[in-house]
Amino acid sequence: MASPSTIEDLLAIMARLRDPQRGCPWDIEQTFASVAPYTIEEAYEVADAIDRKALPELREELGDLLLQVVFHAQMAQEHGAFNFADVVAAICDKMIRRHPHVFGDAKIADAQAQTLAWEHAKRAEHAAQGGDDRSVLADIGRGLPEWIRARKLQKRAATVGFEWPDAAAVLEKLAEELQELRAEIANGGSPERISDEFGDVLFVLANLGRKLEIDPGSALRGANAKFERRFRHMENLGAQRGQSLADLSLPVQEELWSEARRADHQGFLDQPTQSRGPQ
Repeated sequence: MASPSTIEDLLAIMARLRDPQRGCPWDIEQTFASVAPYTIEEAYEVADAIDRKALPELREELGDLLLQVVFHAQMAQEHGAFNFADVVAAICDKMIRRHPHVFGDAKIADAQAQTLAWEHAKRAEHAAQGGDDRSVLADIGRGLPEWIRARKLQKRAATVGFEWPDAAAVLEKLAEELQELRAEIANGGSPERISDEFGDVLFVLANLGRKLEIDPGSALRGANAKFERRFRHMENLGAQRGQSLADLSLPVQEELWSEARRADHQGFLDQPTQSRGPQ
């Protein structure tokens, strides 16, 4: 029986894969930029496994995500910038520094107070590092998925009181933004104007999700999964009749959709199995 693997084993495997003489050609030619999309993809795979409560898959996906950290650290070591131990040291230092109520004598009343303290600490560290952007919105990454960045912008603005009082107020703003979008469409607005108004609607929806403590990405993943299993059931119903959906009129398709919805509400539809390429 093989002995349990350690992080040192994984680091050694990554170093071997990147070895110019004995490594894997694909791994050798990768760069930070080429690996970055895989890093984002693996993070989403982790979130998907959590949404589906698939703990065995979560174990595998966390390993894939850890590999991304090791991959970037190995490339950084080759550049003489830092190594994996430096990454671990940096995050350990940050966690201790950002939690003085746990590792020191500071007092924090609750989770909300800790969130505010965390944001204040981030701004203080940014200023200490010589950052010349003194805005409350400083250091919010521009490489984030935009719905995540929207929530971070809104959350940061809320730390200085620029905040809707409750979800009902955000819903009123959403109705206002939807009306403005309708008006642009009805008036034949330019694609740029319609896109601008559409963006406002999405921004307010992100804010509504934040007020309701709903993660937009998770909610949309759920909506996508629901649509997929219902649509696949429609296809199966059509096939049982010997027909393709493309050959059916929209009213008939809507009847099949209603039947799929009923089956879904009754718990008769399974989550579709997704094919996955090489990892």
